[in-house]
Amino acid sequence: MQQNTKTRRKPNIRISQSDYARLSALASTMAARNPDASDELLAEIERARVVADGWVSAATVRMGSTVTFKPDTGDRKTVTLVYPGDADISEGKVSILTPIGTALIGLSAGQSIMWTARDGRRHELLVLGVSHPAPEGDSADRLAPASPAIVASL
Repeated sequence: MQQNTKTRRKPNIRISQSDYARLSALASTMAARNPDASDELLAEIERARVVADGWVSAATVRMGSTVTFKPDTGDRKTVTLVYPGDADISEGKVSILTPIGTALIGLSAGQSIMWTARDGRRHELLVLGVSHPAPEGDSADRLAPASPAIVASL
């Protein structure tokens, strides 16, 4: 009898050309200081579909996005995905170089992903909603929630 060793496939993700370029450079710069984080980030962005900046959906996590998600460890959380120099967990600003930051990039509302924490434990999260800073001159953030059926099931 064969054992079921099939692992869950990662969801399809999209990132913009500008995020791809910046994140590739960041991963290369960090390779000597933090090779594990660099490798994880490179693996994630290399599997992404890279699209023109204007072709990334409002429901997709990009750099600077504020993401509401439900982790398998408890209540929903809201964080903003930032570059390492802007990270401040007390303000909910999570670095792209953290395992959860790397897991979030490119996901869309309604998608879930398995990710591995620094302590080696596997976790799953479900993206409930994504908002982006308003463009200059616009007063409101843009929010793209998961479908009502997904939110209602939580």
